Amino acid sequence: MSIKVWPKNERPREKLLEYGASTLSDAQLLAVLLGKGIKGKSAMALAHELLNTLGDLRAVVTASRDTFSKIAGVGPCKYAQFQAGFEVYRRNLEIQLKRQDVFHNVDDTKRFLQAKLRDCEREKFALLMLDSQHQLIAFRTMFSGTINSAAVYPRELIKQVMIDNAAAVILVHNHPSGVAEPSNADIRLTGEIKVAMSAIDVPVLDHFVVGDKETVSFAQRGLLP
Repeated sequence: MSIKVWPKNERPREKLLEYGASTLSDAQLLAVLLGKGIKGKSAMALAHELLNTLGDLRAVVTASRDTFSKIAGVGPCKYAQFQAGFEVYRRNLEIQLKRQDVFHNVDDTKRFLQAKLRDCEREKFALLMLDSQHQLIAFRTMFSGTINSAAVYPRELIKQVMIDNAAAVILVHNHPSGVAEPSNADIRLTGEIKVAMSAIDVPVLDHFVVGDKETVSFAQRGLLP
């Protein structure tokens, strides 16, 4: 049955406009993004098929192009629309951090880092470059590694800090295993980077480890050397 013949307050787009996006189910949100269905299948039916096939909303957003496009009616064009929508979300989080003290807004910082790194299949090490007001200058992915490690070279970090003219930095890396608990190696590396950064008078304010369900702050845990 076409969505057009549904009662107005049950149509996803009309419901969003009347009551707000937060009132929509996952399937209804996907139906709005899809825009329309295909012959014999409404946008809502396609949305349910996406969720049933891929698992949940997060799986839909992070699916590869090939996986996404295997579902009839949602090809590369729809995949591009979904990816663009998620990138808008990430960039909005980044804009917020450029307007506030990152170091004292830990929850917002964690949300941004989760959006950037949580679903990466390989370990990545990055820097949050901060100005003298601790507002975000840039997020720099410095090193990428394997599923459980990434080689990090403090000298290269210093080079980028000087290029960005950062007044302070926050370290961040993800654990593809999903477990955010810092390792002894993470703690040792943090100490080494702090010593290296002290040579150019740039403080390391924190180190975040991004896992699947949690992002751990060294500063909050009292783990900064």
